Amino acid sequence: MTPDSEEYELLHKVFPVLIDEVTTSPVEEAELERLQRFFKEKQAVATIYEYVFEKIEKTLHHITVPEFWSQFPRKRPENEEIDIVQQLQEFQHVVKELYVRYAYYHKLLERLHKVCPSNELPPEIRKKANEATEFYKLFHTTLIGQLPEAFEEGVRHLYAITFRVFIYTHSESEELMDVAESDVCMACTRQTANCQCQAIASAFSTTNKYLSMMGILEQCAGLILTKLIQERIDWKVNETKENYATSHVQSLEHWLNTVVLQWLTRIFNNGSLQVNPRNKLGKETVDRLMCRLQYYMCEKYALTIIDQFFQIIINFPLSQPAVDDLKVCLKRIHLKFSLVEKLSEMLNSRLLHPGVDTPDILTGYVSALKTLSHFDPSGILLHTITKPIKEYLRGRPETVRCIVTSLTGDGTSDLAEELVKSEAVKPKESTNEKLEESDWESWNPNPIDEAPAALQSDWTDKTADIITMVVNIYGSKEIFVNEYRNLLAERLLSHNDFNAEREIKNLELLKVRFGETLLHSCDVMLKDITDSKRINTHILSPESGLTEQPPFQMSALIVSSQFWPTFKKETMELPSAIKDVFDRFTKTYESYKVNRTLQWTPLNGKVTIEVEHNGKVQEMQVTPAQATIVIHFSEQPQWDLDSLGLKMNMPPIILRKRLVFWQSQGMIRETKENLFELVDNSADSGKQTEQAHTQSNDVCDEDEAESAMESASDQREEELQVFWSYIEAMLTNLDSLPLDRIHQMLKLFASQVDFTQDELKNILQRKVREHKLVYAGGVYQLPKT
Repeated sequence: MTPDSEEYELLHKVFPVLIDEVTTSPVEEAELERLQRFFKEKQAVATIYEYVFEKIEKTLHHITVPEFWSQFPRKRPENEEIDIVQQLQEFQHVVKELYVRYAYYHKLLERLHKVCPSNELPPEIRKKANEATEFYKLFHTTLIGQLPEAFEEGVRHLYAITFRVFIYTHSESEELMDVAESDVCMACTRQTANCQCQAIASAFSTTNKYLSMMGILEQCAGLILTKLIQERIDWKVNETKENYATSHVQSLEHWLNTVVLQWLTRIFNNGSLQVNPRNKLGKETVDRLMCRLQYYMCEKYALTIIDQFFQIIINFPLSQPAVDDLKVCLKRIHLKFSLVEKLSEMLNSRLLHPGVDTPDILTGYVSALKTLSHFDPSGILLHTITKPIKEYLRGRPETVRCIVTSLTGDGTSDLAEELVKSEAVKPKESTNEKLEESDWESWNPNPIDEAPAALQSDWTDKTADIITMVVNIYGSKEIFVNEYRNLLAERLLSHNDFNAEREIKNLELLKVRFGETLLHSCDVMLKDITDSKRINTHILSPESGLTEQPPFQMSALIVSSQFWPTFKKETMELPSAIKDVFDRFTKTYESYKVNRTLQWTPLNGKVTIEVEHNGKVQEMQVTPAQATIVIHFSEQPQWDLDSLGLKMNMPPIILRKRLVFWQSQGMIRETKENLFELVDNSADSGKQTEQAHTQSNDVCDEDEAESAMESASDQREEELQVFWSYIEAMLTNLDSLPLDRIHQMLKLFASQVDFTQDELKNILQRKVREHKLVYAGGVYQLPKT
């Protein structure tokens, strides 16, 4: 073929790309057939086929694509006024030019298929599927491979504006509709009379149509659309913060499935909301983007709830809708590990440190139990997250008392409500027991993320029983029952006119939890109150035979000592006048109750006295020790600490604490070290009184709050010390034993007391510190003498 031949001219007319022409001229079928016969005769079909396709590829790579990327709208400076309609039209023009060139190449490929039919080509050079499919891949690869970094910045604001326009002009959503009326369009920010929304929507729709027909809409705009919608999702999710009492998951899903879905459908369906059945690619693209956005929204909303989960716990059950929303989200995404990690960190930083009072930690623990029991009935998260709180509370000495006070105190608390509203915890029937023989085929194993059955037995059946889980902090009911006995004893001793109705109600509820056997002593204590009132009425009546009526009103609480907690081992000598009245009361009691007597505990109870000081008369309720002190100072205005301690039979260090109360009242002052005197009516006494009040109020309150009973832990310690002789005998005979072996043998020989291995370990470690035991190699042994 020579350059001036007719076939050469015809070849350039059919394939103008060979001479770098970007437009095509009409070609008749006869011309294509003529050219095809010519190449077949010359056996040049394969050569021409490869040459044309290679020329198309080079032109696409070096001319068409670079020209397109060099013309798209670039990002303007921030201070430059932007005409959004003009920018969209520029973008539309550039995309249209690319589409024209795309159609030009397709026209050439159609001619190439006719001039060089597949049956005339060797298999090794024949394009797989067809030439159009091969070009489509080549076109996409070349276009995306040369995508400039600044493209996203240049067109992102265009999509953002069109999203706003869509919301205002097409969407049925009420989003952004609460903006005050004005003469400015909220979508395009133009004057209402000069609104450009229609022009923007038209240009945007046309541009997307061209991109869609070339099959590059998702590649060019997919990432931009995704990021834009994700930003909008972030904004909507942030609006839900601190609104725990309302569920938001449905409203968020509704917004995503209406506003966002409609916008994406218009973009990938040539501007129409009615999906064209033939547009399978567009539908698949929308479905793929929606799936990705739904996952993102669930993850973002779940993380927002997790970030606020401590406040959600504290506000439960008011915050239950947020907990339910999180359950819905976590069924679709895997964030349980993140929940455990973040919540454990929150609880540790907010609760588990010395600056938080034990009652507040206990309140947080109970709230966490309630929330997590509702959130995860399997008990896995509950056990994992609350374990550090449980261990921390176990290490605080006042935890037991706080729990008992919360259960039976005067105020309202979560534990008190649980005690009142719930009945006996009936053990759940096991799955095997409930399963009828005829239903054995319907049995299924537990889900893979549930706790093993052995662990579930420890807490799953108790998720609704908050009290049981709180008591399990120590694993021993006896500790709580003993602390309740102590608290009940203090209440009985601190009220002169005690109304037992509330305590009886509490006791009956506690019996449901802990059994009547453990609480039998408390029944006796309350009965002692009733009996004491009756006995007091009889003894103080004229018919009792009391030789002389007391010079003051008195009421004795007569207790059955074997059923009451152990009183603190402190002594005090009462004033002789008071002691004589007590002796007469005792003799009358002995005549009334044959073979019984009274043993007074003079430090317990309350005394109402009338004090006249500096011309002022004041009625006060004080402890017997405080009353005794003021009586002695009324007899002698000055005492040194040792002499007064000898007079009252009280150690000086204890007596000094008792004196603080009267110092705080401005009635007694310490003039020298360990020398106290009654404050006289001098001019500066008022100033001294005020000063004493300021300095000693805190100490006074602490002194008044001091318990007359040994703590439950102290009593437990005394009980366990009884077994020290057993331990010594074991180690004498067997030389050395590990902790678990000692525990087993004690349980065998001393089964009347139930104690844990941890309690035994504390006793043994104390003996090691006292050099009565040696611990080495994991075993205990007696020291060698």
